[in-house]
Amino acid sequence: MTEKLLFLSLLGILVSMPAAENANAAAASGPPKSKQAYESLKPMAEEGRAVAQHELGVMYRTGKGAPQNDAQAARWFRKAAEQGLAEAQNNLGGLYATGRGVSRDIVKAYAWFMLAADQGLAEAKANRARLAKQMSGDQLARGKQMASRQLARKPSE
Repeated sequence: MTEKLLFLSLLGILVSMPAAENANAAAASGPPKSKQAYESLKPMAEEGRAVAQHELGVMYRTGKGAPQNDAQAARWFRKAAEQGLAEAQNNLGGLYATGRGVSRDIVKAYAWFMLAADQGLAEAKANRARLAKQMSGDQLARGKQMASRQLARKPSE
């Protein structure tokens, strides 16, 4: 319940990063980007709160409120994505699609985009469709299988 309240309170300022290649638009608006915000979010993220983890990922990705570091962004996005946060899944997919902070892997990117898209995130649907055009049938099948395995591991709410 507390996490849902945190999510709702931050929802007005959350921004889902465009599939990594459009980070400038995300930098123009979005989550709080100060050292004070970072210091407030870090303990919550370390406690496992997905929204705070995602916000730290955004800060590391954009360099606003934390030093720009794509590997750290991927680390925090992954923690939130594994808990089922669609925005984090989409952002992690973007990092995999471009190879920023992680080894480029379009199968993993597709899987994360698929998980976020299945939750109704329009941006993830577009990212998934765009990436699918670049993939073979085998790669698509592996991406879908990877998403299914992740969904099976997802902690219950």
